[in-house]
Amino acid sequence: MKKFIIIFSVITGLFACQKQLDLPSDGRLTNTDIFNNYDRVKAYLNSCYGFCPSPVFERTWATDEAQDANIANASSTDSRNWYQGAVTSINYGSISVDGDPWTNLFTGIRKVNNFLANIGASRTIAGEDEKNSWIAQAHTLRALYYLQLIKRYGDVPKLDSVLSVGHDFSKDKKNKFNEIVTLILADCDAALKFPVQRMGFPWDIYENQYGIMSRAVAYAIKSEAVLYAASPLWSDGTYSWEQAKQITAEALSQCLANDYKLFSEVPATDIAQNAYALYHLIGSNDRRSRDKETILHIGGQLQIWKNAGLPSNLSVASAGSCPTQEMVDKYEMINGEAPITGYSDGARLNPIINPASNYDPANPYVNRDPRFYASIYYNGAVRNLASPASKIETAKGGKEGISQTDNKRTPTGYYMRKFNSNKSTSTTNLDGSIRLFRLAELYLNFAEAANQAVGPDVAVTIGTFSMSARDAISAVRSRAGMPAFPAGMSKENFEKKYRNERAVELAFEGHRYFDVRRWKILDQTDKFVTGMEITNDAGTLTYKRFKFEDRNCFDNKFLLYPINQTEVDKVKQLTGISWQNPGW
Repeated sequence: MKKFIIIFSVITGLFACQKQLDLPSDGRLTNTDIFNNYDRVKAYLNSCYGFCPSPVFERTWATDEAQDANIANASSTDSRNWYQGAVTSINYGSISVDGDPWTNLFTGIRKVNNFLANIGASRTIAGEDEKNSWIAQAHTLRALYYLQLIKRYGDVPKLDSVLSVGHDFSKDKKNKFNEIVTLILADCDAALKFPVQRMGFPWDIYENQYGIMSRAVAYAIKSEAVLYAASPLWSDGTYSWEQAKQITAEALSQCLANDYKLFSEVPATDIAQNAYALYHLIGSNDRRSRDKETILHIGGQLQIWKNAGLPSNLSVASAGSCPTQEMVDKYEMINGEAPITGYSDGARLNPIINPASNYDPANPYVNRDPRFYASIYYNGAVRNLASPASKIETAKGGKEGISQTDNKRTPTGYYMRKFNSNKSTSTTNLDGSIRLFRLAELYLNFAEAANQAVGPDVAVTIGTFSMSARDAISAVRSRAGMPAFPAGMSKENFEKKYRNERAVELAFEGHRYFDVRRWKILDQTDKFVTGMEITNDAGTLTYKRFKFEDRNCFDNKFLLYPINQTEVDKVKQLTGISWQNPGW
């Protein structure tokens, strides 16, 4: 006779009602069976992977980056419900672009906890170094899952061990955001204490190990977690900007010292306009010989040509996420000056033009940041980079002309270009994909923390690493072909220009959604968006900005995901306390 612990979900992935039964063996494996067998323990570790939500391209329409063309459909759509604020704790999972990942992430955490609880006593043929590698991966996975949880839900329960048979669930509680950050940092440090060699915790991921946790991933998790902890939404004195500066500096310096570099390959002229454009078209697939910027790539190849495509493409399903005029306005001129410094009206229809930028409102797409041309299709943009070139026509009546009633046409006057190969078709998808972590983010994280801690021009030194916030921004801009930030900026002016730079460099990669929330500016960015209507009168183009209907998804409750109400009700039955996030 064998004893088995049968765990039935009370709150899926979090709580369980446990009962110890004396039953005949039914063929299921015990922990002893698993952790004393080399192949089984490796298989169990492998099963701990796969619970991190992939970056979702459609998140762009839930920000001020884009407006969803699918609201033109008569039937209700996710984006329509989002814009109207018709979102509740019951239907959130069916409307949110990445669903309701609470259950999945806690399932991953539970599996990792079980792995860490049993691997120490494992008697397999694995050597100590290989065991250490497994332990390091598990710690990093738990840190990754918790980071994804707190970004979305804020305060969550801290589960860092296997729950006992007699666990009293009525005593459980949510832990503060920064208490979880402390656990995340501790997990990453626990992983990083192991040696670098291949059977320890290496920097490099080898062939056929796509998506495996590495030292760079642990550092990237630390960098993002502490940046969020020090940001206005979560700052409570636990983590200062000084601490964030040190941790983000260490993460960046360690990656730079171990051959991580911004992607700088010059593309063939018929493939992409510049290195930034090419980087977002190639698949990383851990090809470190070519791509030394990607730290962690989760998720598959996109189909921009189909789901956010041009109406002139065969088999396009929708124009999808279409960049807004606000997003276009963020791209500086090639001389590094902002073309527009603000708006003289509340509807953002009358821009205040910066004369130093040389911006011409009658010719608005000339001499912009090269990342603009890599990321957005505008009227006159070249689609086919090889001869014969074909140009995009978004003016009214053009072949890609604007429309508020046809979901295969842009409602804003712009289409998505980033990730979209000019050679992608219905039979040949050559589109790229979104990285969860890449080196450019680590530069930006450090720049933000260093500016807040010591200002833009003070160098932070760790060993041979010495860099200021301005140096870090300049490195990112240099790859894009943009001039450095000027020296001597105030902390406040640097912050404004930095936030714009972060929006441009990380455009449409999922960061904007979380950035405006952690900065607590959601009510400034997501109340409404604007577009550009172009009229072509015998070759004379007239540009007219217009405002979309107000959105109702900018109040404080939208700072966080709600916890599914069914789960909240179960917790309240056990604890007498509602765990629901504010406003939901």
